[in-house]
Amino acid sequence: MLAVRGSQKLASAAIITNSIKNLSIRHLSSVSTNEREVVTFLGLNNLRDNEGAVKTRRRVGRGIGSSKGKTCGRGHKGQKARSGGGVSPFFEGGQTNFIKRIPKRGFTNSHAEPMVPINIGTLQDYIDMGRLIPSDEPFTIKDLVDAGVTTCSSVKHGVKLLGKGKERLRTPIKIEISRASEGAIEAIENIGGEITTVHYNRLALRALLKPEKFDVLPKRARPPPKLMQYYTDYDKRGYLSPEIQLKQVKERLDLEDKQE
Repeated sequence: MLAVRGSQKLASAAIITNSIKNLSIRHLSSVSTNEREVVTFLGLNNLRDNEGAVKTRRRVGRGIGSSKGKTCGRGHKGQKARSGGGVSPFFEGGQTNFIKRIPKRGFTNSHAEPMVPINIGTLQDYIDMGRLIPSDEPFTIKDLVDAGVTTCSSVKHGVKLLGKGKERLRTPIKIEISRASEGAIEAIENIGGEITTVHYNRLALRALLKPEKFDVLPKRARPPPKLMQYYTDYDKRGYLSPEIQLKQVKERLDLEDKQE
């Protein structure tokens, strides 16, 4: 019984298909060849601009019959008729132009040395991620760049450590940085860390960040007179302050005693 029903369904489907084919053939035969829509497929052989998309430019100076001969539509003499001549778009007929009439304020300090700001909370985040690993050696700007805290191209004059996020700092770290705020210094030392501010000129900064560029690493220059006060101040944890210098000498002597 099931086999009979299946064969009936197949027969009815074949009848419907044949009827559709006959109707489509009759419809095509009734439509003339001119009325049929021509379908063109896009290919490299027929790829071109639309009609009117490209307009041939007028060739000037080709005789009076071209309507742009002799003076080429520029007229006789004058500033606009000269080769390379013309009026500036900012020219206002001789009156004081707009840019000179509006008031000006402020200036850009060409002697500024902007530092890249980095917060203490950011350092703790990178330590938690495992991208900064505390050790006996202090972190330098090179370590921060390698960890991805900042980019090498953005460090033009140094890095300044700020105190935002100091309530999250819980890992004692040692770090050498260009500048540091009072809050950052206090937060690091409260949990047993150490911080030293070190001066880097442009050459020393390049030698620190890209040592592979040098056959012989240059010595680090001393700060200029206007920055000497900062790096000799212990409150700023300057590396030239007597307290920091004495501490480094003691550490060096202790290390020599251990090696002996």
